[in-house]
Formats: sequence, structure tokens, C-alpha cells
Amino acid sequence: MKFAYLIEPPFNYLDDSGGATGCDVELARHVFHELGLESVEFVETEFAQLLQGLVRGDWQMTTGLFASDARRKHVLFSRPIWALADGLLVRNAYADRIKGYRSLAADDDLTVAVIRDQIQHQTLLQAEVAKSRIEVFETYAAAAQAVKNGQISAYASVARAHAGYLHRNGDQNLALVEVPAEEQPRSFGCFGFARADPGFRNRVDHVLRQFLGSARHRALMGKFGFDKNEVDLIL
Repeated sequence: MKFAYLIEPPFNYLDDSGGATGCDVELARHVFHELGLESVEFVETEFAQLLQGLVRGDWQMTTGLFASDARRKHVLFSRPIWALADGLLVRNAYADRIKGYRSLAADDDLTVAVIRDQIQHQTLLQAEVAKSRIEVFETYAAAAQAVKNGQISAYASVARAHAGYLHRNGDQNLALVEVPAEEQPRSFGCFGFARADPGFRNRVDHVLRQFLGSARHRALMGKFGFDKNEVDLIL
């Protein structure tokens, strides 16, 4: 069994000993334990490879992804494991200037980073942010560094990922701007599976139905910064 993830705290990251952890990794570990799967390999990759790897058969399950209609044409998804708001990582100098996607669209001097194939790229285009002002990166670290060094004005991803980055790095020159719900409602994330293996997806969903919302699940998510109300969104 192989589980693919990317470095994006608090969902997935490496602990002090170099092992994979994070709310998605630990939730997957619980599922694998309940299914009696003792030999599991956690494979670090880039976002653009997650779904392609499922299609190729490189791994059998991925970290949580937004379950869009376009993605459902290629892979299967579990029931939701989290619901998240979008957010923008910005330098403090831009915190009063950038309020969400509309403010990015209205200011021709602002640029924004996205990760290749993440849904925020399409969201920005739909918000009428000029294509020429959107720069595509391969990893979270590269996009965050571009904001930090002033190369890019903002980085669009999920607010929880940016909060995790700021917590772990303690950078006083960066800030999180949460995109207003009227601009982009919270989106549901799910584990991904190959379309050729609906039985495995169904077994995972059976474990999730029993576990999500339990005291143990709430304690697990609480370790990674999720509060009671955020857990309730997926029940």
C-alpha cells in the first residue's frame, strides 16, 4: 500500500525525526490500521503528480484534495475529510491592500502565485485576475519563498495551509488574508483513489463513517489546529 502526500502543513509534513505526519497522514494511518494494512509506504511527491500517480498506479491513495467535477472524471474520492476556506499568504506591506480575490483582480500592480493544477488557479481566473499576473509554482515552499522575497504579491491556497506555514516558520514579515466566503465558499477535501479500485475506496469510506466526528477524531484534528466547528462542517 502506498499513500502519496505533499509537504503542506498541517495536512502533511515531516516531523523532527523525518517521518511523515499531519492531519491527513494520521487520519490515513488510522484507516489503514482499521483495515489491517500493516505495510504502508508514505510517498512524498509534488501536487501535479498526485492524480497522475493514481492513474498510473504508482500509489493507491492520496492526501486530501478538493473533489471537483473535473477531477472526478479521472479518479474516485472518499467522503469529505475537511472543509476549508481559501487564503492568501502576503507580505505585511500588502495586508491592508489585499482583501481577497476581488482586490487582486482590481489592482494591476499585484501578482499572485498558485501551485500547478491546484483549484485556486481556476478560481483566480474566474475572479477575473489577469492570466499574465498569475505565476505557477511546483511546491508550497517555492511559492511561499517568492512572496517572502518580494517576487510575488500573494500566494493563493487554503487558509489552513498558510496558517500552518506561519505557525511553523514564525515569519513576522508575512500575514494570512482569508478570502471572504462571499467570494469563495469553503470547499470539501477528500482522499483520492484510482477509478479502477472502487472497492478500496468503499472500505476506506466505511472506516471514515465510523470515525469522523468521534472524540478520537476531534482530538486528532485538534492536534493540528482544527476546532470543533471545523470538524462539524464535514458531518
